[in-house]
Amino acid sequence: MSYDKFTTITSPAVPLPIENVDTDQIIPARFLKAVERKGFGDNLFRDWRYNADGTPKADFPLNMVKYSGKILVGGKNFGSGSSREHAAWAVYDYGFRVVVSSFFADIFKGNALNNGLLPVVVEPAFLEKIFNTIEANPAATFTVNLQEQTFTNDSTGESAKFEINPYKKHCLQNGLDDIDFLVEMKDEIAAFEAK
Repeated sequence: MSYDKFTTITSPAVPLPIENVDTDQIIPARFLKAVERKGFGDNLFRDWRYNADGTPKADFPLNMVKYSGKILVGGKNFGSGSSREHAAWAVYDYGFRVVVSSFFADIFKGNALNNGLLPVVVEPAFLEKIFNTIEANPAATFTVNLQEQTFTNDSTGESAKFEINPYKKHCLQNGLDDIDFLVEMKDEIAAFEAK
């Protein structure tokens, strides 16, 4: 499945200043029955977003009209818990293209990169400044430049570098998953086989 090509995103951000967000909180297990990657965004953070009767919780960031954008800013240790790929599907399907944290669980980070979602790791002090900027102005924007591997707080001009595997960077920049990448290389593969 192809994804949106990722170059540079400038967007407001949605704050989720909660540490140790696990994959069951991101997408509860009862919603894992579907096999297609569509529709999971409706149940992103389901138990935090909605009351038992299905009404939205007014104080949850995703339900607050003042917050919007393609960037989700989470607390330390985002994506811990089970290895469910559906967690990355849900975040992407909701409309986020970047998740920022000071630490990601390895499996979530890998699943995110495999599904068109960029996990950006920043230092805790820089993360705190991002939260402070959003609190002061929910419309504040941030710029994520994948080519330069920088995350910039547009309000302050402060920027942080982030690391990414070169192969995954290529895939994100070209909107490719692993299968798409192999198809893209079919002529080279055929030439190699011909030898």
